[in-house]
Amino acid sequence: MDDIETIAVLSALAQPTRLASFRMLVAREPEGIPAGEIGRELAVTQNTMSAHLAVLARAGLVRGERRGRSIVYRADLDRFRAVTLHLVQDCCGGRPEVCAPLTDQLAPRRAAKATGGRGR
Repeated sequence: MDDIETIAVLSALAQPTRLASFRMLVAREPEGIPAGEIGRELAVTQNTMSAHLAVLARAGLVRGERRGRSIVYRADLDRFRAVTLHLVQDCCGGRPEVCAPLTDQLAPRRAAKATGGRGR
C-alpha cells in the first residue's frame, strides 16, 4: 500500500452514499448484499447505486460477484485493513503508548464479537 492507493480509497469513501454502502457491506460480511438491496436500503436509484459501487470497486474496497441475475457485493476487508495499517504504520513516531487509546478502542469490539457480545 502506498500513499496514492490510500488517497484513492479515502476519496472513494469521502461521499455519504459510498461510505454508507461500504459500512453496510462490512456489517454484512461474509454474505454480501445484492446491489439492488443496497440501493433500496439507502433509497438510491439503480443507476446511481451502480456508479457508486463502481467507484468503490475501482478503489479496491468492494468486489461484485454475479449470482444468477444479481450482482452480490462484498467488502474487501483485506484492502481496508491495508489502508488502515498504512495510515497508522508510523503511528506516533514509534511511541506505542501514544497510540494505545486507538488500539484500546478497537480491542473491545474484537473481544465482544469473539464472545458473541455487542461491541457497539
